Amino acid sequence: MHEELENFERNHVWDLVEPPPNCRPIGTKWVFKNKQGENGMVVRNKARLVAQGFCQKEGIDYEETFAHVARLEAIRILLAFGASNGLKLQQMDVKSAFRNGFIEEEVYVRQPPGFESAKFLDWVYKLRKALYGLKQAPRAWYARLKSFLLKSRFVMGSSRGGDTLIVQIYVDDIMFGGSSHALVSSFAEQMSREFEMSLMGELQFFPGLQIKQGLEGTFVHQAKYTRDDSKPMTTPMSTNTALDAVEDGEAVDQKEFRGMIGSLLYLTATKPDIQFAVCLCARYQAFPRTSHHQAVKRIFRYLKFTPKLGLWYSSGFSNAKHAGCRIDRKSTSGTCQLLGTSLVSWSSRKQASVSLSTTEAECIAAASYCS
Repeated sequence: MHEELENFERNHVWDLVEPPPNCRPIGTKWVFKNKQGENGMVVRNKARLVAQGFCQKEGIDYEETFAHVARLEAIRILLAFGASNGLKLQQMDVKSAFRNGFIEEEVYVRQPPGFESAKFLDWVYKLRKALYGLKQAPRAWYARLKSFLLKSRFVMGSSRGGDTLIVQIYVDDIMFGGSSHALVSSFAEQMSREFEMSLMGELQFFPGLQIKQGLEGTFVHQAKYTRDDSKPMTTPMSTNTALDAVEDGEAVDQKEFRGMIGSLLYLTATKPDIQFAVCLCARYQAFPRTSHHQAVKRIFRYLKFTPKLGLWYSSGFSNAKHAGCRIDRKSTSGTCQLLGTSLVSWSSRKQASVSLSTTEAECIAAASYCS
């Protein structure tokens, strides 16, 4: 906690002032967390002071909110591009990133619990920079980072000849790679001069994805999230499975069922083999029955059988199953997109309209692929 407050003073995050008339300071709270590494072991204990942003009033304490989060498809495209072009991707993390963003609004917060000033007990802190928990904090941080990158001659979404450096931003995690080692080192030095950085070296773990880069290619998986004690199954769904809205079946816990679906949807980031089965089961979240629950449990048992199955990065495709839904006879589209020989995006979705033929269903699937 002392280290956190010293960081505040070093970065001049706030000023202790006498509260102005009609001041409604926002509360603060200490949050403690064990930071884990790729293997799940605790590598650091962290204490962070956060603002109780739920007390903020729109139009008074903040105007706009925004958090820059890269799409998983964009991350996979960069991984595929790096593997096909021989780029060794690196990773860095901005320490206390949100505290680098300047806020435009006048915001006051209470003194940290346990660290109140004995001389100025009733005074409050006026913020110069953002705190974690504030509604506008992610937007303020991204504005600061974007301004710095543009001043450093970065161009968004384009390149022009010569050496290339590509940077992918996921809030405060940064993945980057370049065509020359000197260019990559120069970027890391620039960032370290402007912000307090943690240089993590070769990319190994990025928003929930475990990544292994080698001479022959890049392997991406989520084995850390597929540890389960269930009996293994060789397929995610039986070929004879035909789910429908069975109204007279035994109901199961809706909250538990939705939680299971949410966990599986997260794993589809690196497991296109379960995409269809998960999306089919997800259609019955409103009124789940025993048959739907059993189908979901089978997918988990399949994950037990294939814990380290993932994506290997060393043409697009679309198809459709005509009238596959037993309830409304709508078709299901299946699409996948590749960069070179690397799969970067895929989907399995029930079509919005009823197709009169297989040809019509596949045309709708092709249109979905293009969008």
